Amino acid sequence: MNPRPILEPPTKEKKVLLHSCCAPCSGEVMEAMAASGIDYTIYFYNPNIHPREEYELRKAENIRFAEKEGVPFIDADYDTDNWFARAKGLEWEPEKGSRCTMCFDMRFERTALYAHENGFPVITSCLGISRWKDIDQINGCGERAAAKYAGLAYWTFNWRKGGGAQRMLEISKRENFYQQEYCGCIYSLRDSNKWRLSNGREKIEMGVKFYGQTKASET
Repeated sequence: MNPRPILEPPTKEKKVLLHSCCAPCSGEVMEAMAASGIDYTIYFYNPNIHPREEYELRKAENIRFAEKEGVPFIDADYDTDNWFARAKGLEWEPEKGSRCTMCFDMRFERTALYAHENGFPVITSCLGISRWKDIDQINGCGERAAAKYAGLAYWTFNWRKGGGAQRMLEISKRENFYQQEYCGCIYSLRDSNKWRLSNGREKIEMGVKFYGQTKASET
């Protein structure tokens, strides 16, 4: 395993609100922050995740690891009605397109508001550690959300680099995290299943794959 670098948040203040989408993506980010002496809190706000069964699975895994690490966990509302309202007209946008920008904007806007109201000088997210995501798109949304509040910064650190992506997989296997097989929203589930069926694969089954029990692929 590659040694982790000592991390310095952009404001030099070691208090960070970490938006988390799931346990597999956040595991390495959490351990890297802890190794750098950063006081962080997890903020779980993901109204895009569908259906509710999948949402609860991902949240429970994130809570399990947070409790193991002794890290505060903020469970925000499952705000699906507002998410679907904002997604209207974007139902057929491709992955990494304008629907994803909307989704990141919505989640980071709520994260930034919570940080502003609760004394966090820095926000960041584990979303960018996944190779399936556009890190520039994510960082742009994060910076835009943070810019609404004086004194709040979005940390654009690339968590994939320096062995981070590999450590993410190693931690996921070690902790036997639930392995989700699509990004999260109903439209990504639709498109993932369409691709699987066209390639002779079975549709996604929720709640059955875990990193420690199967050959892992990155989330």
